Amino acid sequence: MATPQTPQHTISALRNAARPLTGGDRDYDALLDLVGDARFVLLGEATHGTHEFYEERARITQRLIEDKGFHAVAVEADWPDAYRVNRYVRGRGDDRNADEALSGFQRFPNWMWRNTDVAAFVQWLRRHNEKTAGPRVGFYGLDLYSLFTSMEEVLRYLDQVDPNAARQARERYACFDHYHEDTQHYGYTASLDLSASCEQGVLEQLRQLQQRAADYMYRDGDEEAFFYAEQNARLVKNAEEYYRTMFRGRVSSWNLRDSHMAETLAALAHHLSKDGEPSRIVVWEHNSHIGDARATEMGEMGEWNVGELARKEYDGQARLIGFSTYDGFVTAASEWDAPAEHKRVRPGMPGSYEALLHETGIPRFLLPLRDGIDQDVRATMEERRLERAIGVIYLPRTERHSHYFAARMAPQFDAVIHIDHTTAVHPLDQGGGWHAEEPPETYPTGI
Repeated sequence: MATPQTPQHTISALRNAARPLTGGDRDYDALLDLVGDARFVLLGEATHGTHEFYEERARITQRLIEDKGFHAVAVEADWPDAYRVNRYVRGRGDDRNADEALSGFQRFPNWMWRNTDVAAFVQWLRRHNEKTAGPRVGFYGLDLYSLFTSMEEVLRYLDQVDPNAARQARERYACFDHYHEDTQHYGYTASLDLSASCEQGVLEQLRQLQQRAADYMYRDGDEEAFFYAEQNARLVKNAEEYYRTMFRGRVSSWNLRDSHMAETLAALAHHLSKDGEPSRIVVWEHNSHIGDARATEMGEMGEWNVGELARKEYDGQARLIGFSTYDGFVTAASEWDAPAEHKRVRPGMPGSYEALLHETGIPRFLLPLRDGIDQDVRATMEERRLERAIGVIYLPRTERHSHYFAARMAPQFDAVIHIDHTTAVHPLDQGGGWHAEEPPETYPTGI
């Protein structure tokens, strides 16, 4: 199917609306104006392995913390691993530097958080907290994959505050013992009724922990420690359901995961709100999680996401900022649990948003999409076009099928940041696959 040429007047309108990013201190003034008094700023990424996306999210977040008084950064990462970083940036724990604080991220894809850009931001946050006179800014995870680690953290907390309750918790969690920390094995057998579900035990454990909240906080005197344990117990409950339903279809498991992340964000916002001052939180997640699903093919299939749920829950208080790139390089794997590779990102497909934004000829820019933008720009950005999403796996040879979906960018995001040519994020643990030479684009069958 032929792709119609974008009218020149449309390209001119996009150029006029774009705010070029030069690397200067005032780059994001327009974005901070767009944020206004909003409590939640959700910063996306079009891939999980692009240096510039991490770098620009860090720059924006630093300004939100320094200029707007944001209280926390919440990321698409497991709660226990991110909480170790939280302890470090707030001057607690035994880690001596950012690299050690990030060493909890061991499972695939560890390069998402164990990379040089995150390490630099974590170190910046530690320095900021050391010199600030106000509340220390935290670093938290929203995801739910850490089923077994979170069980261990619940037990560790109860061993300290209530040994009898810890024994009961071990009995409830013993249901998982014969799966040898293989969550997919549990999900498969439980979903097919090949083994008993552990659902009742994890529900009861969360209920009991919450019922004894006041007593535990009185005994321990540490509200933060209880909150950490409670969130781990909530994660165990939600992760059990997630793994039990993941074999029933993509929509149900996707919705459970994003509902958990939205629930965690809400719990964190409540926990950090003090003395009548509502907390303000920056979120780092993939575009597919923070863009409003209702404006995408995902929503048409019945999926929702954190961006949609945040807009519904915090009416007018959430800003969704997407990211885009045309070509370059990315850190990604070729299959699940495979080594990280340094991969070439193909140019955006004709007719896609990536190709449209590339036509402006501006290397880096912010494009506001809320009220007040040029009508021609709004009409163009409301058109249904292809949009690319690269996760932790990148398959260039099946790119149209594997990495593109239909979307309307204007209702999906409040603004988009386009970086035309991007480079790969540098893992802290670079394996041989990341350094390997990439085969030519035509290999092995091209002529």
